[in-house]
Amino acid sequence: MFTESSFSPAWWLKNGHVQTMAAKFLRRNHTLDTRNETLELPDGDFVDLAWTERVSADCDRPIVAVLHGLEGSKNSHYARGMLSAIKAKGWVGVLMHFRGCSGRPNRMAKSYHSGQTCDVDFFSRYIAKQYPQAKKAIVGFSLGGNVLTRYLAEQKENIYHAASVICAPLDLSSCCDRINQGFSRVYQKYLVDMLKDSTLEKMRINLVNNIDKQKLLNIRSIRDFDQMVTAPINGFIDANDYYQKASGRDVISDIQTPCLIMHASDDPFLCHKNTTAISSLPDHIIFEVSERGGHVGFISGNNPFKPHYWLESRIPEFFARHL
Repeated sequence: MFTESSFSPAWWLKNGHVQTMAAKFLRRNHTLDTRNETLELPDGDFVDLAWTERVSADCDRPIVAVLHGLEGSKNSHYARGMLSAIKAKGWVGVLMHFRGCSGRPNRMAKSYHSGQTCDVDFFSRYIAKQYPQAKKAIVGFSLGGNVLTRYLAEQKENIYHAASVICAPLDLSSCCDRINQGFSRVYQKYLVDMLKDSTLEKMRINLVNNIDKQKLLNIRSIRDFDQMVTAPINGFIDANDYYQKASGRDVISDIQTPCLIMHASDDPFLCHKNTTAISSLPDHIIFEVSERGGHVGFISGNNPFKPHYWLESRIPEFFARHL
């Protein structure tokens, strides 16, 4: 069901762009110690996990998994914040890095993308087997939120008691158009530059050899990157084929896990109209829409020196009902 969010932005952060940028700037010095683990995948590649603490096989405390956004990692401000909030609840947090996002290149050309759910599925089965007594929840941010949406829809009988999808590009094509407009191009350049760097690294170590380096360097938009790199590397015909097959919006109703979806109307990364263009939802899926919040911002509070990161209370609150 759709519902209006109770989020109220800080009086000094009522603009979507300011919310988006402030969230990253204000937490630039926030640190979190993690325990790292490498998970070997069935196809010979790997993903790196970051745990808030080491836990034994008989752990019976809730375990909350975190999926980051495009070119994110455990060091992304929203990931550190959520993992810290999970730890503060007395729960155990674990972030799964998508392939190539943990600071070291992967072994295969295949990359992560908005619809790639096989790694999340393998990771989920792994923690279910390793920690059978712990109840589990999962939260996905931005691209990770779309991946999570696809995963939950595909794996209806999954291990999670609750899930949350935050600021996800649920309609990929329109979101690519949105981030290519106005000031949002600043965010696009930041993301595209990181995508090009990671691809150049793959080319350097000969994981990828069918991409024209100069054409890659000339790319300016996410759509063009997906057309040249994401789609062919991952078996799609082109960018449009990728967007059609990987978008999560039209499969939300297939999700059977209790799920909280969060979206801000002023998100400069997402197309509000297309992202929320869903006719109806089952009662166990709550789609909260806030007028303000930016992209993974949602900063509230009256004191600029002590901002409140609202998502870090709202998500654990929702999970607590099911854990």
